[in-house]
Amino acid sequence: MGKEKDNVILVKSFDFALEIIELYKSMKDQHEFVLSKQLLRSGTSIGARG
Repeated sequence: MGKEKDNVILVKSFDFALEIIELYKSMKDQHEFVLSKQLLRSGTSIGARG
């Protein structure tokens, strides 16, 4: 994984996805199911392209 650490976009998009997951968990706890699922899908999709 040494080469991936040099890729700033990959690192930032992965960190962003982790933050989105935390926000999703918080929203889910507050029973915001529809919006939280959409946020999770859209916020983590950039990481799947890497």
